Amino acid sequence: MQRRTLLTAAGYTTAWSTLGIMSLGTAQAQVTDLNDAINKAGRQRMLSQRMGKAWLALAHKSDTPAARAVLDQSLALFERQLAELKAYAPSPTIRDTYAKLESAWTDHKATLLGTSPSRDGAAALLQADAKVLALAHQGTVQYEAASGKPVGKLVNVAGRQRMLSQRMAKFCLSAMLGVDTSTATTEIAKARDEFISATELLRNAPQATDRIRQELLLADGQWVFFDAALQRLGNGSNTFRQVSEVFVSSENLLASMDRVTGLYAALSSS
Repeated sequence: MQRRTLLTAAGYTTAWSTLGIMSLGTAQAQVTDLNDAINKAGRQRMLSQRMGKAWLALAHKSDTPAARAVLDQSLALFERQLAELKAYAPSPTIRDTYAKLESAWTDHKATLLGTSPSRDGAAALLQADAKVLALAHQGTVQYEAASGKPVGKLVNVAGRQRMLSQRMAKFCLSAMLGVDTSTATTEIAKARDEFISATELLRNAPQATDRIRQELLLADGQWVFFDAALQRLGNGSNTFRQVSEVFVSSENLLASMDRVTGLYAALSSS
């Protein structure tokens, strides 16, 4: 079975170290145009949530080497893209947003790396990554506005799907630690509704090519498995297995949506 399909239960733990990292880590070294800027700005939103997910997986102590690899590579990619987006910023307003993001990122990085992942530090982590996410989203919207083209909005929406996949997984893992379970459940439900409606928007957009629709079909398959893993939250199932299922299925869905975003970003802005 190919990597883009859900792995069997026997393959969960060995897959964590490879899923998603290669495709996300080979992004272009410099921002090439506004579509690329929207793509990378949106990827920063996703990385804020993916790092939280990996940190919480480490707190569960389910598969430390693989979760650590996802966290470390996401950290490096976030810092590289932050520098690129700040340098490319076409207006003082956007530059100011990325200066603020840089400051918030410094604080968040301290929460990610300053202490060993544990239930006790989870609340502080969630507060810090919320600030980074808000500024990363602000930058993405500003880059979309600078584009002023319909395809720019689609790149933004597709890119946000990546973030939602990681956000749902992050809150699922935090709820499994017993950290503000009520908020986590509410946020998962909100993100789930948004993800489903945005998928239909992307599928039905006039700019959607056959290749994009094919990739969205593959994402549909990954969504089924990921959603099933989310639905098992709180059912008393084996924690190690459930953490693995949420982590791996969210990585599979992320990889699919990253390809969709890249395909939209590659379309002409005219």
